[in-house]
Amino acid sequence: MTTQRKTKEKPVTHVSEVEELSKKNSSTPETKKIVTHVSETKKKTLAELLDLIKKKRTILIASIKNLPASQFQEIGKKLRGKAIVKVPKKNLMFMALDKSGNETAKKLQEQIKSDFAILFSDLDAFDLAAELVKGKIPAKAKPGQISPEDIEIQPGPTSLMPGPAVSDLGAAGIKIEIKEGKIHIKEGKKVVKAGQKVSQAAADIMSKLDIKPFSIGFVPIAAFDAKEGKIYLDIKINRDETVKALKEAYSKALAFAVEIAYTSKDTIKFLIGKAGMQERAIERLLSNTSDAHKLKISGTTESNDSMGNKSGEEK
Repeated sequence: MTTQRKTKEKPVTHVSEVEELSKKNSSTPETKKIVTHVSETKKKTLAELLDLIKKKRTILIASIKNLPASQFQEIGKKLRGKAIVKVPKKNLMFMALDKSGNETAKKLQEQIKSDFAILFSDLDAFDLAAELVKGKIPAKAKPGQISPEDIEIQPGPTSLMPGPAVSDLGAAGIKIEIKEGKIHIKEGKKVVKAGQKVSQAAADIMSKLDIKPFSIGFVPIAAFDAKEGKIYLDIKINRDETVKALKEAYSKALAFAVEIAYTSKDTIKFLIGKAGMQERAIERLLSNTSDAHKLKISGTTESNDSMGNKSGEEK
């Protein structure tokens, strides 16, 4: 018969040992502190973003959705010396804005979605947005794209040789003729209306004719101006439309200024011309009045003479 020897437990003599033993025997697992590891690269990027936020006047958020990498690089080159372009991860940009301590700048977080780039610049927010508009690149139409305006095939020569393109253009209702061995568009044809989707046929025709009706680039969404302490939303810059609107406004303002006889370097020549016209009109009026008065006097005299002669004859 074998006998089992009992192992005596070592007596606990220190409080620390009691705590350690209680942790081991406790049915509740010990809560461990989770330490998040941040790579040196992320720390460096965060520090760089924070530095740019504090030093640059303008922080602009732009959409780069559907922008090919080659075009992104090309636009980036055009912006050298004017803006620093960054495409950070959203959480890093949020962290940088939080650490900046600028409560207004933090509101940019609401505008940061997917497919975005951040531009830092010393330019005014609208000047920077205008640079982005200038930097847009012509792009071919893709099937399914919605056209913001009418797309029309203009009449004139093309580089296309007679062949399958003749039937393709004819199927789209485009009238053509052959001149000097090349296809010429005889009459203009609207292939896509504003607000409509580009069809596969229309996209193919425009591709054949090397027509690029759209433009791609950075699309300004929002900007923070540190100098003004303001955030600007829906930044839309259209130079052509703005120039057109300014010309119309100037024309209307000039006409109104001349009408109320407002004197300035822009209106003085028109006011002098207007005064000359009014002078000639008054002269004609006075001349006509004088002639009428003379005619009236003459008619009265003749009438009196006639009456006098008639009276003499009666006597």
